[in-house]
Amino acid sequence: MWCEAYKDGSIITVKLTPRASRNAILGTEETWLRVALTAPPVDGKANEAARRFIAETLDLPRSAVQLVTGQTARLKRFAIATLSPEETIKRLAIN
Repeated sequence: MWCEAYKDGSIITVKLTPRASRNAILGTEETWLRVALTAPPVDGKANEAARRFIAETLDLPRSAVQLVTGQTARLKRFAIATLSPEETIKRLAIN
């Protein structure tokens, strides 16, 4: 599953597509959430853009979303503070 319980919140596995025409959640596969970002994969810009986009989509402060693994890979794991997996999925509007 792409969203699981983690510490006091949840953790999501995200597959990023950088340099897209717009920032968007494109859907899910069995093991990841696919996210498109306009930011380039250079100097951590895509990582920070993903963190910002996920926080905005979940209506959380940026400090509540932390990149845990995948700093240089397309497949990344983000820890989401305070939200259960069910609430995270609900706020991302994913069925």
